[in-house]
Amino acid sequence: MTVHAQIVPDLTTPKLRLEALSHQFLSRGAPAVQAISNISLDIRPGKFVSIIGQSGCGKSTLFNILAGLLAPSSGSVLLDGEDITGRAGLVSYMLQKDLLLPWRTVLDNVIYGLEIQGMDRREARDVAEPLMERYGLGKFKQHYPSSLSGGMRQRAALLRTLLCNNDVILLDEPFAALDAQTRFKMQEWLLTLWKDFDRTVLFVTHDVDEAVFLSDEICVLSPRPGRIADRFEVPLARPRDRSVVTSPEFVSIKQRCLDLLFATQDTSTAEGSQA
Repeated sequence: MTVHAQIVPDLTTPKLRLEALSHQFLSRGAPAVQAISNISLDIRPGKFVSIIGQSGCGKSTLFNILAGLLAPSSGSVLLDGEDITGRAGLVSYMLQKDLLLPWRTVLDNVIYGLEIQGMDRREARDVAEPLMERYGLGKFKQHYPSSLSGGMRQRAALLRTLLCNNDVILLDEPFAALDAQTRFKMQEWLLTLWKDFDRTVLFVTHDVDEAVFLSDEICVLSPRPGRIADRFEVPLARPRDRSVVTSPEFVSIKQRCLDLLFATQDTSTAEGSQA
């Protein structure tokens, strides 16, 4: 009998590598705007990494580059060691707005990404329907987006994003418009999907509690031009539930994030006053 060795994935090799990414916006008749500067970052497979920073620090610019929607002024993006700079469709990207199509049912919105990738609609529905049942969307599959709450719309948009079968998911403040109770339920729901689908997630948020609760690692960006001011692991055991947010460990990590955010803001203000 032939015994085949089991192939164990190398979890130390980056799934996504950012190499010295910089971007400058040029406008005729106006000063150039340096949005991000020299961002280098390795994201390991299956990790949940949050990016925080004050408004205008270049988080959305960075995500547009990672998604292939914007070519950087310099630097490169590597996925599994392959240069994907400027190539769209190789990572999944969900914006703050759900962008559900109002003329499609919830089911047909969920399968839209699969159809774009070339899957037959009937086959895509066969794939999506059991997952909609599993993740609490089954009874809404024939409804239209206008009849859904904000939380249910975001569930549909997230499931659509995950079904695209890309290993890396970019989530740009997907819960920002939700009330506090719904937001926390959605965070718990997202962690369930992340575990089940085994994806690598980059998550932008302005909510420090959200970043700490969800993440394996947190990256803090400086004010514009965005640079990595600090990066650290979140040493909270998984799985996590709402009880963790009052623990001393959680509060300590939150304080570290806030100290970094205020420190970078103070530095930016001081530099601006000297200019």
